[in-house]
Amino acid sequence: MALHNEIRDDIYGKISDGTYREGDSIPSEIDLASSYGVSRSTIRQALQALVHEGYLERRKRRGTIVTRPKVDQFAAMGIRSFEEEQANVGRKIRTTVINFKRQRANAEVARALELSAAAEVWHLVRLRYVDDRANVFVESYVPCELYPGFDEYDFATTRLYGAMADKGRPVVRAHRRLGVIKADSAMGALLDVSARDPLILMHTVGRDEDGNAVEYSVATYRGENNVFEFDVAK
Repeated sequence: MALHNEIRDDIYGKISDGTYREGDSIPSEIDLASSYGVSRSTIRQALQALVHEGYLERRKRRGTIVTRPKVDQFAAMGIRSFEEEQANVGRKIRTTVINFKRQRANAEVARALELSAAAEVWHLVRLRYVDDRANVFVESYVPCELYPGFDEYDFATTRLYGAMADKGRPVVRAHRRLGVIKADSAMGALLDVSARDPLILMHTVGRDEDGNAVEYSVATYRGENNVFEFDVAK
């Protein structure tokens, strides 16, 4: 193994075991070169690898600090649940159900799900954590008529898309729209960010094999903690 890779692994180990904590400034290139008995160029290669992977960040006047890698959201790479996306990259996922009830669809929800004004929907409100940090607040709406008995599931441990498939109507395609908003005090408290910090807003309409709109979700992601990947082809 190349020397800079060995040093990269050693520094990564210190980040993993808490020797270097998030927000800490690590020693300078000169100090690290002296500590490891190598040239500054070798240290620079090791640090650059960790910067590229998202574990370190270079900042003016502070040097190199420890950060958390951003959470990849594979927004246009197939219909996968939040848990599936994050499990694929080794993340620890936890869900808190804030509210779950049956209610009449409001105008926005009825329009998105192509329902009559009197139709009822399941309204599921969750806060999703990645590596024990609040990452996304999501409100989901599912037509009661198409998914009877949905209240039998515990959505703290059951995937929404898994439950929909279990009822015989899986989501097979979806339209998603991304935007950026500023956090208000309520959303800031939920996601542990400051008021007016940027947040990523995603609206999703999921459809079944027959083309029926079966899911409408509004998800609000921490702005500084997420990266969305898209595949584009001509």
